[in-house]
Amino acid sequence: MAHIHETRAHFHFRPYNVSRWVIWGLYALVLGVAPLIFTSGLSMTMLSQMGIGIIACLAFNMLLGQGGMLSFGHAVYSGFGSFFAIHTLNMVSAGELAMPVSLVPLVGGLFGLLVAALLGYVTTKKAGTPFAMITLGVGELVWAMSLMFPGFFGGEGGVSGNRVAGQPFAGITYGPQVQLYYLIAIYCFVCTALMFAFTRTPLGRMLNAVRDNPERVEFIGYNTQYVRYFAFMASGLFMGISGGLSALNFEIVTAEVVNAARSGAYLLFTFLGGALFFFGPIIGAVLMVLALVLLSELTQAWLLYLGLIFLFMVMYAPGGISSLIMMNLRLAAFGKLRMLWTSYLALAGTAFVVFAGAGAMIEMVYHLQLNEALGPKLSFMGAGLNAKSLDSWFGAGLVLATGMAMFELTRRHFVRDWTLIQEDIEKEIKRREALT
Repeated sequence: MAHIHETRAHFHFRPYNVSRWVIWGLYALVLGVAPLIFTSGLSMTMLSQMGIGIIACLAFNMLLGQGGMLSFGHAVYSGFGSFFAIHTLNMVSAGELAMPVSLVPLVGGLFGLLVAALLGYVTTKKAGTPFAMITLGVGELVWAMSLMFPGFFGGEGGVSGNRVAGQPFAGITYGPQVQLYYLIAIYCFVCTALMFAFTRTPLGRMLNAVRDNPERVEFIGYNTQYVRYFAFMASGLFMGISGGLSALNFEIVTAEVVNAARSGAYLLFTFLGGALFFFGPIIGAVLMVLALVLLSELTQAWLLYLGLIFLFMVMYAPGGISSLIMMNLRLAAFGKLRMLWTSYLALAGTAFVVFAGAGAMIEMVYHLQLNEALGPKLSFMGAGLNAKSLDSWFGAGLVLATGMAMFELTRRHFVRDWTLIQEDIEKEIKRREALT
């Protein structure tokens, strides 16, 4: 009996991922509508810095979250992008280079890529702790160079420029901050989409494999150093773009952009936002700008508060804010979230009591050290304190101790309820699998 071969093509229907389109649409909508809601000069400046920070934190997370590479000197690549961008901008202003100002950040990205290709080949030869130490050494080396070569880095005064250069296009001069914000928003959206697409490429998947099991990757024939190196260069490209946008935003670039504090900020807030999920660094970048701009104006002890928040997150939520969001979305999907809202309120209330007691003591210490000439009295959260009075110290200590005891009791009750709910969810999952 003759076999009949089917020659017609087989088509498979693949439905659109509607939720993904909705999320990206909302992301673009937020970027576009934000300056229409927050119209003040301070708000516009903060929104611009948030857009720049989102690109930088996502680029940093290409190493930390996706590749398991802890870098202590990644501000080097955004910093070089800033310096090359500001020099390019000055050439455009002087008429030596015919280039639209809107393309200047791409110059920063190109040189960020080149510097990452140069330094990354050596850096990525090691992984784990040696990699972290090498990046720290490279960062300190570049920061020292920034003060040794004033011709390029501008010395202590840095290099300044003027973004209102060249002929305006359709009335756009980038003089008003809102015009620059929309340029940053476009770069932010495109770079975010490209970095998300990178996670879906074979290189992005292999980078995850190198993070999780490098020995197995070597065993199947891949060179883990090359995988880390290519990812390092991709990260340097986007770091350079963020640096170029920063140069346009501030119109001045100093040695501060390559120092360890900037690299530490990227690391700290990427971790706080959550390195395990793609959207975590976006949350971290928003928090970074809020902390550096607003929190630093509210109190002189803002760095200490940041350190305490970091310690708290490491102890109780090592996955960052994004992991908390995803865990609660899982509860909501199974209809269990309403069972914990009272526990969340109790945790928030007791945490506020802890903050009130600890904050009062911190503010009194800083007042005695930095503002003693203003007298011993100060105000904290609407309450009058006397930094030299035993009553104020005793009251703050009592509030702190009471809050800590209440928080620990509430936390234990919450953990017990959380465990029971997770067990119920696992049983429900197994029941659904059995039905299918």
